[in-house]
Amino acid sequence: MSLSHSYFVTGTDTEIGKTLVTAAFVYKLNRPEFGTASAYKPLVAGTYIDQDGQTKNEDIETYLIAGDNLIGRELLCPYVLSFPAAPHLLAKEQGVTLDLQKMHDGFQAIERKVDHVIVEGAGGFLTPMNETQDLSDFAKLINLPIILTVGIRLGCLNHTLLTIEAIEKRGLRVAGWVANCMSYEMPYREENINTLRNRMSAPLLGVIEPLPNYLQKSMNAPYSLEAIKFAADSLILPS
Repeated sequence: MSLSHSYFVTGTDTEIGKTLVTAAFVYKLNRPEFGTASAYKPLVAGTYIDQDGQTKNEDIETYLIAGDNLIGRELLCPYVLSFPAAPHLLAKEQGVTLDLQKMHDGFQAIERKVDHVIVEGAGGFLTPMNETQDLSDFAKLINLPIILTVGIRLGCLNHTLLTIEAIEKRGLRVAGWVANCMSYEMPYREENINTLRNRMSAPLLGVIEPLPNYLQKSMNAPYSLEAIKFAADSLILPS
């Protein structure tokens, strides 16, 4: 069995493919040669009602598919907020305190059950959690190497370099980054990726092409196993 490939997946923004990247790494690691793997997320914001009348979250359901239902959904995320909005504002409105220790306890519970944990952040690296703490405080608490998901779109150069600077300033290590291509139509797409390769010391772990139409995720639904496999085929594990 290999040494642990546990990582914290953060991103340059929200809605740039962190869940797909997280699921893809879980899928790659949940094989006999690596042992067992699961995702974990300290909080999600946004739920839907499925055809059976059950309240669910797209990210959590994607993790269940990627991890082959190895871990039950109740352990995958300690805070499930109902509406997609800034977590600290939504939590305050709903009378919920987002407690980093509870998030850490949930991570450790998963860690005791599997060989590898891929933790997905919420939004960007500095997303506020409460009045005084943000997601970087949680990242420091679990102290895992970081994989940065970069949504390749206009503005990604600045967003990426600022995020890398914030990560390194907090004494955390970037294990690598993933270029998630949002569209074939972006001007200078390859040039943008090469600019980032030249300006970052962390290795590029893969370029995920835009999902074909038949693999696109529906609203209020998880990624399919086929979409997860598509992304996983484009990625390598950090060395």
